[in-house]
Amino acid sequence: MKKFFCSLFGHHYTVSKKVTLHIKEYKCIHCQKQVTTDVSGNLSTLTPELQDINKTLENIFQKRHRAAEHAA
Repeated sequence: MKKFFCSLFGHHYTVSKKVTLHIKEYKCIHCQKQVTTDVSGNLSTLTPELQDINKTLENIFQKRHRAAEHAA
């Protein structure tokens, strides 16, 4: 029934995870479909490969910001 709602009215995405300042992961509150922003800023289905990429980007982003905080 929830998938029918999304096919009729479209997905209602909320941010489920902030990977970097520009890349986020989203989840539909109705059908639980997960998407992420790609390099162009468009939404793409969150595949296991994209999850790994996002996890790596998040680790790099956090390390850089921690290093910048200690240097300041």
